[in-house]
Amino acid sequence: MSGATVADDIVDAAPPPRENPDLRGHATAERALLDAYNGGRLAHAWLLTGPRGIGKATLAYRFARFVLAHGRESGGGDGLFGDALAPASPDGLHLDPEDPVFRRVASGGHADFLAVERSINEKTGKRRSEIVVGDVRAIGDVMSLTPAEGGWRAVVVDAADEMNRNAANALLKVLEEPPARALIILVSHASGRLLPTVVSRCRRLVLQALADDEMVALLTAYRPDLPAGDRAALVDLAEGSIGRALVLSDEGGVGLYREMAALLETLGRLDIGALHALGDRVGRSGAEEAFVTATDLLCRWLGRLVLFAARGQAPAGASAAERALMERLAPAAALDRWLEVWEKINRLVARASGANLDRKQVFLNAFLALDQVARS
Repeated sequence: MSGATVADDIVDAAPPPRENPDLRGHATAERALLDAYNGGRLAHAWLLTGPRGIGKATLAYRFARFVLAHGRESGGGDGLFGDALAPASPDGLHLDPEDPVFRRVASGGHADFLAVERSINEKTGKRRSEIVVGDVRAIGDVMSLTPAEGGWRAVVVDAADEMNRNAANALLKVLEEPPARALIILVSHASGRLLPTVVSRCRRLVLQALADDEMVALLTAYRPDLPAGDRAALVDLAEGSIGRALVLSDEGGVGLYREMAALLETLGRLDIGALHALGDRVGRSGAEEAFVTATDLLCRWLGRLVLFAARGQAPAGASAAERALMERLAPAAALDRWLEVWEKINRLVARASGANLDRKQVFLNAFLALDQVARS
């Protein structure tokens, strides 16, 4: 149920979800939450799913703040889900950043709100790779108390698929016996990793990847100095995830992809000198982020090639050069060979993160494996 990587945390890319008052591209999901609130029988647990980095956590905090703010006005009701909910704001779920509820949730100082995420390991001083049972038990502590402000209590778990099994079982106990006027919002990038019993106790809301025009607008707002060509490349590479686009922007992902694209063009007659030069760049000491970015881009590109080989259709947004390369490479081997090398490279990259392997050699081996299939 865990599986975080170095690139999972978006640092200095955009306002953290708990501090972000803006949301784009999810009007349908926001309306579903608002309608449930206005209906007076708000489900106690929601599961927000969809690709990583598209705004799920931003929506979760947005909804939690809204319910906490309006719950003050209504008292929340006495039923399991609340019977006397306040009228909705004319602006939907938006709450002014100057509102005291907004500020206290952002600072972690709201008595009726809890954010559950991967905590810091006191022994190492580093963030854990998974959400542990101690983090989740805090939910029961919050839910056992009378709301400090007489309204609702709200919890955001980000991300729920990072819980280990003990943590998931602890959450399940809370979901099985939810108190009145309680809202639990689970953010999930891969809901298939969750216990089915957890999923079954939540109302599920699926968020879609952002449209290209929304990506362009967000990149313009967050990275106004980006050249237009880089912005267009990020929109294609990020596949509807503004979080991923911002990470790629900050880590030189566009330049890395262009270098790799030139190297991929030589598959079947691989340019060994260029391969070693790029391997030196991403494999040297201190270049951990570059290695993660490069291998992630490579695995995603190979996944697109496999889909092309299976369907005979280039991915949406693929450039003419990428289409031409896929048309050349796909017939070079049977689909099962491409699937085999895709699985092999993904396993190799995953091992590199956990087994302290030589990163340059991992990078070289990945391209050499691709070249062998391309020459078959």
